[in-house]
Amino acid sequence: MGELIIASKSIAIIKGRNTSDLDSVSRNVNVSFWRQKGRREITVKSIAKMSSGGGDRPTVMVTNDDGIDAPGIRALLHVLVSSNRFNVYVCAPDSENSAVSHSITWQKPLFAKPVEIGGTVAFAVSGTPADCTSLGISKSLFTSVPDLVISGINMGSNCGYHIIYSGTVAGAREAFLNGIASISISYDWVGGKSTIDDFKLAAEACLPIICGLLHEIKKKTHPQNCFLNVDIPTDVANHKGYRLTNQGKTMVKMGWRQVTSESEGGKMLSTMTMETSSSSGSESTFANLKHELAFKREVKGSQVDNSDTDYNCLREGYITVSPLGALSLAEMESQAYFKQWLAGVSAL
Repeated sequence: MGELIIASKSIAIIKGRNTSDLDSVSRNVNVSFWRQKGRREITVKSIAKMSSGGGDRPTVMVTNDDGIDAPGIRALLHVLVSSNRFNVYVCAPDSENSAVSHSITWQKPLFAKPVEIGGTVAFAVSGTPADCTSLGISKSLFTSVPDLVISGINMGSNCGYHIIYSGTVAGAREAFLNGIASISISYDWVGGKSTIDDFKLAAEACLPIICGLLHEIKKKTHPQNCFLNVDIPTDVANHKGYRLTNQGKTMVKMGWRQVTSESEGGKMLSTMTMETSSSSGSESTFANLKHELAFKREVKGSQVDNSDTDYNCLREGYITVSPLGALSLAEMESQAYFKQWLAGVSAL
């Protein structure tokens, strides 16, 4: 399939690619031609609405940080499409973008490639989750702005301070910053216990939340000052129900280890755990270690918040629902301290 270049609110099919490949995804595409530096490019003015789209059905757009081929997003899309309740857009990274936080692509164009996912209009994008959301809601790629953006389902929970690092949460936050309702969804994957089938159960468990929020959006009673972060417990088949929680302070403590090869020190997984299986391939040593030092992250321990917050409720078996904002306000005692401190700074 042809790739689309996204830059300055225009979409161009790379010269030499067959534009008929887009027919499997979109119909009646209006194109215009323009020249830049002697090269002919094709600018797609609009992507046609989904052929299966119903008139009154809400539109949801799905992104993630594990990549468009990850089992979490595929399970979520399967459940959304199978419910026959939504028009579904997909604008997700073309590769894994775990722990990229809210980083965005600034100086380079994005490349968007149509992907066939039944019942959806889908694009794999060469950007971060925040990039994907920004592009997907901009009307540069799709013909309409979605009613709801869903980011997930992530492989691994996103509680406590991990929310700061999370690309999944950033995908939802970007929609919130642009006035669009959003949800980030993560499944507490545990190696040796979890299976791929658990993602489908997690998606089904979240369907009432998605439908309930869309109902509020339709009535225009949805709060505009937050978005929702949802975490699904490991034993999703036996979850204890929904629990409204607050973001806690739990986090994995990271360190660094000097290494001489790619395989040394193990592999850090997107779940912020170390891969335990040993590599069977040959070691690939770094070529430039005479002039550089190589380091890899490793898990040093954890900081657990013992209060009644997202992480602890998740571990108790609840599906946690935490309203989040985008402001990073300090606690009140810090404000009071620095108010007094700042008044005396000029005297130093």
